[in-house]
Amino acid sequence: MSRPRLGYLLKHANLRLSELVGAALAPYGIDGREFAVLALLDSPVPMSQLDAARRLGIDRTTMVAMVDALERKDLVRRRPHPDDRRKNVVEPTERGHRTLGGARIAVDAAEEEFLSALSGGDAGLLRDVLERLVPPPAG
Repeated sequence: MSRPRLGYLLKHANLRLSELVGAALAPYGIDGREFAVLALLDSPVPMSQLDAARRLGIDRTTMVAMVDALERKDLVRRRPHPDDRRKNVVEPTERGHRTLGGARIAVDAAEEEFLSALSGGDAGLLRDVLERLVPPPAG
């Protein structure tokens, strides 16, 4: 019997991790994509929607919809950019910071559960290898 193809393994590993992360984030009222946006916006450097979209590799229209959804949940707010009046900065609200704090802990636990079948050394090796294979976000 042949070994499963790499694409199959990566796809199904991602699906399993997504299930765990989704369940971990449910109590916070956000999903994995919203978590990624919120975590990116939690930065000391002001970031526009367009900057965030570029960093995450999300098209502008999708980013607008995601920021709108986070804004409706009172997790982010838009304000004028201090150096460019044509742009708006998007930043977490106080509620967004609190949500993100708990969500980070929940995601860490979900990732730990996902990796629990591996020894600590193998889990670290998997992360190291994936970091070599996946280019860092632009930005």
